[in-house]
Amino acid sequence: MNVQENYLTIRENIKRICNCIGRNPEDIKVIAVTKYVSIERAKEAIAAGVHHLGENRDEGLQAKFQEIKDTAIWHFIGTLQTRKVKSIIDKVEYIHSLDRLSLAKEIDKRATKPIKCFIQVNVSGEESKHGCSPEEVIDFVKGLEAYQNIKVVGLMTMAPFTDDQQLIRTCFKRLKMIQQEVQALKISTAPCHELSMGMSNDYEIAIEEGATFIRIGTSLVGNENGGV
Repeated sequence: MNVQENYLTIRENIKRICNCIGRNPEDIKVIAVTKYVSIERAKEAIAAGVHHLGENRDEGLQAKFQEIKDTAIWHFIGTLQTRKVKSIIDKVEYIHSLDRLSLAKEIDKRATKPIKCFIQVNVSGEESKHGCSPEEVIDFVKGLEAYQNIKVVGLMTMAPFTDDQQLIRTCFKRLKMIQQEVQALKISTAPCHELSMGMSNDYEIAIEEGATFIRIGTSLVGNENGGV
């Protein structure tokens, strides 16, 4: 596993796609998803030039944060239980899984500064996935105005894990449409200028449909723990 080579390949793919569709490759930020790898592998990602690291469990985040807290921008990308907020709130710059007011209330209470949050949207409607339904997003955003430490920088979704590229594309297109609806509200605490979508198997489609953050695990840092 050569993380440096993997990252160069991903950046070249980003450049190729952006050149085809008229986007700036520098607008696409790669989050190395390090939940299935060691601290050493996470450090390799940083050495390769990756600035953003993502964890989906507070235990994993805390262990790696102690070692490399000053060299990475940390994202919490997994389902966040309300009781776990206090253990991660001072370590992350972004939370990708805001999906309910009770969680917003806890983040707002625990944070000492505005936290950049992505609203998680279950665009596909799969029961296995968390997130607001597309129809709930606008009312949810309006409800978040009451919390001064919540800054809705964007929306996040996960497409179905499938070979059906048209289905994947449809999910990403829908998220982009919802983003535009949120932006039209012109709420100061919800600029919603980012889209967190796309993983190892579908990030190229995500970029074509407007992703600004892509979350890459296996294709970048591999998998040392046998997870999926």
